[in-house]
Amino acid sequence: MMKTLHVQIGEGSYPIHIGAGLHGRLPELLREIGWRRERRLMLVTDDQVGPLYGEDVKRVLTDHGFQAGCLTVPAGESSKKLSLLEEMVGDCIEAGLDRSGAILALGGGVVGDLAGFLAASYMRGIPFIQLPTTLLAHDSSVGGKVGVNHPLGKNMIGAFHQPSMVVFDVETLNTLPEREVASGYAEVVKHALIRDEAFVRWLEERVDSLRRLEPDSVSEAIWKGCAVKKEVVSRDEKESGWRAILNYGHTIGHALEAAAGYGVLTHGEAVAIGMVGEAMLAEEMGLCPPVSERTAHLLSAFGLPTRLTMEITDEELLERMRRDKKAKHGRLTFVLPRDIGCVDIIHGVEEPVIRQALNRLRGGGKG
Repeated sequence: MMKTLHVQIGEGSYPIHIGAGLHGRLPELLREIGWRRERRLMLVTDDQVGPLYGEDVKRVLTDHGFQAGCLTVPAGESSKKLSLLEEMVGDCIEAGLDRSGAILALGGGVVGDLAGFLAASYMRGIPFIQLPTTLLAHDSSVGGKVGVNHPLGKNMIGAFHQPSMVVFDVETLNTLPEREVASGYAEVVKHALIRDEAFVRWLEERVDSLRRLEPDSVSEAIWKGCAVKKEVVSRDEKESGWRAILNYGHTIGHALEAAAGYGVLTHGEAVAIGMVGEAMLAEEMGLCPPVSERTAHLLSAFGLPTRLTMEITDEELLERMRRDKKAKHGRLTFVLPRDIGCVDIIHGVEEPVIRQALNRLRGGGKG
């Protein structure tokens, strides 16, 4: 059974379809949003997902009269770079992709970010569709944030470019390594922690079935997570204010990813550690009752790390945080919990209290 949400952005909207076997229904779903067979398509995938699903997706499209090419990039965060994007633009030009064409992003968050930015910048912008194949991508595929990394910071080069549709075939999750499954649940937990304590309880009660990837439970979890993302994005498309709550765990998490070297920690692992650290920071500041222990317990149940064990100094992390896109005039901004299911955007967090939280995150005592 297919579950559908509609994201309303300004005067436009796009559907998010979630269910099993949806790749086989792509031609039908494309026709529903008005895409004709004359539109030339370019499928973008990576060298791990492509061999599993790329040919099948391309065959389904071509069997129904669509023209579809395919670009395959190396898997992993290291592909989110301008040099690779330039190569992809050249490939699209050589393939004859024009302004009436479109991009299909088949893969996880890296492919979605990279292919989405290709679509946003190619000929000043062409449509694209997200075909996420990882749990983590249930978050990144919704909301239109696309881009690539810079050596000095994650996602520093990018755009807001909304997809025309998101199609999440949950059958693709069955081929994910266990580490990637766990990584994806970090963003599911994040959505619960920022908006819905009942969703947190639902996750706590269903950890076992979710880790087994039982289709009904997974589809429901993705639907609930996307519903939170939809609500937030619909109210604040370009992160001018409230949308920043979706960055819970990301100020510390992005700093960890960059300081460790992209690919050492998965994005979900870094965000999991970041959420625990930011919960500790809120406790240190007296903003909330004790929430870090429950947060860590739930993330740990999904197989995620909840402590900082790497040899990274406070100064390394703080330097990365100062470059965070939410920082203004050198003042650090965090999304911090007021309670389970409720967060707030806090500006001007002082560095000494951040150091206290980082000490706790390493296993030190409460400051």
